[in-house]
Amino acid sequence: MKKIIFLFVCVSTFGCAQDKIALQGKTEFQRELNAEYKDASKSPLKDKDRKNFRGLDFFEVDSAYVVTAILQRTPNSSWFGMKTTTKRLSRERIYGILSFVLKGETYKLNVYQGQDIIKKEGYEDYLFLPFIDQTNGDTSYGGGRYIDLRIPKGNTISIDFNTAYNPYCAYNDTYSCPIVPRVNYVPIAIKAGVMAFGKH
Repeated sequence: MKKIIFLFVCVSTFGCAQDKIALQGKTEFQRELNAEYKDASKSPLKDKDRKNFRGLDFFEVDSAYVVTAILQRTPNSSWFGMKTTTKRLSRERIYGILSFVLKGETYKLNVYQGQDIIKKEGYEDYLFLPFIDQTNGDTSYGGGRYIDLRIPKGNTISIDFNTAYNPYCAYNDTYSCPIVPRVNYVPIAIKAGVMAFGKH
């Protein structure tokens, strides 16, 4: 979702070239995300926040938050309007249900497919995994976080919570972002991925 978040954008243009400041990041995901947020042509950050931006805050990378999920496809699911932070509705459908074990407990999350996104070249197999957990409003963004996935060939899929990122609305309220459905609540603290902005 981060690379195609312009579908949810309310304003369409940003200015100028990025400053040459060394960016942080322990993994490729972190370095790429930081580079994107520093780039004025892609960044959701407000100008004042981007000016001295050196990197987002991340939880420590933890392999315990990389899980293999069983995908139960729901081929007959209907398209519906997922609520967003504005009056816009995002046309989505439940592509399937992901079942996985995390910290010794089994959880289930709905994974979604966007009607507009899958029409774009390179995103035909894109899946959207929004979730909320017990870190929200404390160490992570209160509105929940997202993970980008791709349709697997088989019935299993790897979920790396270390790649969980904030919706653009966490940085700038001019964006229209899908609100995480309550059904995708994980009743534990998932201390992985991007943390709350400007609090650490």
